[in-house]
Amino acid sequence: MRAARLIQMVLLLQNRGAMTAGELAAELEVSERTVARDALALSGAGIPVYADRGRAGGYRLVGGYRTRLTGLGRDEAEALFLSGVPSALHAMGLADAASAARLKLSAALSPALADAGDTAAQRFHLDAPGWWQPAASPALLPAVAEAVWGDLRLSVRYRRRDGAEVSRLLEPYGLVLKAGVWYLAARPEGGDHRVYRVDRFTAARSDGTPFVRREEFGLPEFWERQSLAFARSLLRERVTLRLTAAGRARLPHVTDRAAAHEALAAATAEGDGEGGDGGGGGGDGDGEVTVSLAVESQDVAFGQLLSLGAEAEVLAPPELRERFAAAARRMAERYG
Repeated sequence: MRAARLIQMVLLLQNRGAMTAGELAAELEVSERTVARDALALSGAGIPVYADRGRAGGYRLVGGYRTRLTGLGRDEAEALFLSGVPSALHAMGLADAASAARLKLSAALSPALADAGDTAAQRFHLDAPGWWQPAASPALLPAVAEAVWGDLRLSVRYRRRDGAEVSRLLEPYGLVLKAGVWYLAARPEGGDHRVYRVDRFTAARSDGTPFVRREEFGLPEFWERQSLAFARSLLRERVTLRLTAAGRARLPHVTDRAAAHEALAAATAEGDGEGGDGGGGGGDGDGEVTVSLAVESQDVAFGQLLSLGAEAEVLAPPELRERFAAAARRMAERYG
């Protein structure tokens, strides 16, 4: 641990030229007294660390000294590829590895390129969580991430949607951060790859037993398939709508985009092809079309389609149509 800190101190001085004891202490997360002891240790090892005395003093390397200790460890190299997602690195317990990797990379660059990392960080930042919801880091995420990086079997307790807890022995293949929620792609013992929400793990522990990853597994491709299947599985009901041209244009923006495009395309295929600008057949002569739209529930559909106003008319089911009619009457009364 101390050896790694000494190397990090040399790299910091090499990259920044000079730093105060307070700045070094903050970067290395130690006391200023420890910084002073480390500087003496480095000097004793032949590394020319010079301490400037006085209020404006600090530490620097003498004579343009540059270390060649820039080789990346495996954990540092892996963390470097995630360095554009600082919140994710911190949540998975990889922030220190990424910091060391960036320092070593900067040390290997020529002085003219040494500020490239800071330049990029000032111009691009990825904020993964969605709006209006707090970013949550599950307590067991570091343990899960450690098993993922090490290809180690993971014994877990998992809380299902119905509240029941089950025990599983998993082969953890990869982590996905989607709209502020962490998911684990894993293969349960004797089963196929599945997706688990990390915040539903009530226990997670690895006994250090490795597993052999299936080479044909690709995390991005798997996640895309699962996402599409999950979104489609939510759409359990259908509503029939009559849409104006404006309603057709806005429908993909207020409901599930794939379901909206599917409904509009089906209307085009069934109609006489005179529905107008990409809108669809099933036409009524005045540019309106009738579509069958897959929705999650009538409650969800009511909230989504209400924003279309008079550009959409619900034809079925009858109970949803009456709900819209009642809402229209209340709106008319309120606005006179």
